[in-house]
Amino acid sequence: MSMPTTASVTVQIAAPATTAYDLIADVTNMGRWSPECHTCEWLDEPGVEGSRFRGRNRSGVARWTTEARVLKADRGREFSFATLYKDDLSTRWTYRFDGDDPTTVTETFESIRTPPLIAFAERYILRHRQQQLEEGMRRTLAALKEAAEEA
Repeated sequence: MSMPTTASVTVQIAAPATTAYDLIADVTNMGRWSPECHTCEWLDEPGVEGSRFRGRNRSGVARWTTEARVLKADRGREFSFATLYKDDLSTRWTYRFDGDDPTTVTETFESIRTPPLIAFAERYILRHRQQQLEEGMRRTLAALKEAAEEA
């Protein structure tokens, strides 16, 4: 089974779009709600298109670090970034914000280029990757919803 090409999860949040956007666009928060991302730190100016950040991730016993670049930063509408592999785009994560209080937030994953070692692991070691990916996205958005509605 190869890595899924796309996945998408949507949630309704009883908060303004800018509130939810600001929480997601500050990637240093990601460790608060993502089951896979442990921490993120900005390498460049925070939250603007072209900025880079480093994420430290974990899943079970596996630990890895990724570098990502912000592709789109349109406050209250869309925040998108791509993980990088040898300076090429590897995966794209997009958060779209529709409506305003309530706000519909959609998280989308797109596989662009899978590094060979990851492709091997996905095919021969990891099972149920699509289910794990979507469940992780649901958990991330549920935690975002809670944080945004408390703000």
